Amino acid sequence: MKQEDIINGFVQLGKLMCALGENKQWTNFSVGVTEEEYISLQTIINRQISYNGWFTKKNVSKGLFELGRNLTDSKLKEWVLDYRFSDSPKKVALIMAGNIPLVGFHDFLCVLVSGNSAVCKLSSDDKTLLPALGEHLIEFVPGLKERIIFTTGRIGEVDAVIATGSDNSLKYFEQYFGKYPHIFRKNRTSVAVFKGNETKEEINALGVDIFSYFGLGCRNVSHLVFPKGFELKRFFEAIIDYSEIIHNNKYGNNYDYNKAVYLLNQHELMDNNFVLLRESKDLFSPLSMIHYHFYDSASEVEEYLKENEEKIQVVVGESYEAFGSAQCPALDDYADGVDVMKFLEGV
Repeated sequence: MKQEDIINGFVQLGKLMCALGENKQWTNFSVGVTEEEYISLQTIINRQISYNGWFTKKNVSKGLFELGRNLTDSKLKEWVLDYRFSDSPKKVALIMAGNIPLVGFHDFLCVLVSGNSAVCKLSSDDKTLLPALGEHLIEFVPGLKERIIFTTGRIGEVDAVIATGSDNSLKYFEQYFGKYPHIFRKNRTSVAVFKGNETKEEINALGVDIFSYFGLGCRNVSHLVFPKGFELKRFFEAIIDYSEIIHNNKYGNNYDYNKAVYLLNQHELMDNNFVLLRESKDLFSPLSMIHYHFYDSASEVEEYLKENEEKIQVVVGESYEAFGSAQCPALDDYADGVDVMKFLEGV
């Protein structure tokens, strides 16, 4: 099977995902599926909240659009230019997380575009979206039917493994899959660095990095680094547009629980009724809470980032990635900085 045919299939899938992500109505066959098939996919999207309380229609739609927008002919062809793959397909197990919708899609894309077979062990928290998209990808490229397997059970013998999970999962990954060529990922989070001269609009854009997917992704910002003297009310005032997040029951329960526990233990908190701020150098913060600390010099910031680089996925700020862009990775923006395509070259 030619790589060009696989790319063409993903280009068509990208058009479908963007249309679904933008909540467009079916108008013609340009999205690659019939009206009945399109409505069926919309129904699957709407039902996600029943399977996983975090998978609101808004979040699923955002995931579909952000992934789909990268699946253009020019972007995909430019991306694969520097890689050379074997003509002999290998079976690559993808052990997927379920923290945000379609979080394993990029690995799925990498394996198939590299000419290999994807054996996808789906998370019980996200087990219907990717198979639904995969079904249509096979319609676009029938030759992929033998190269895509979805399962929630055992994966059998494979040639390589890409596994994403928590720090606790790492021991399991090493025990069962350490004998294979592998990429094992564990907990990471993201950081925002302020210079102090940020506009209200820039800080508002940071709200996307914090609150998208309720803060459950490794690309979500959970720690803020402010210059000494920064007025925190500027931050609160700029993010007020995101207050509706508190109306999600699961998020609201986390907010109430964390507020009660930390106040009971006499921790000082700042509160705007939908997110808590706690001064701490701890990188990771509980859901519905953001940690922050102040710095005196740029060297302090770089030292903090260096100390925690193995646990940081993205840094946003004037000298880093733009505020609001953390959840919009490019095709070559690999999780944990590990080039998956380069790894697949050697499988």
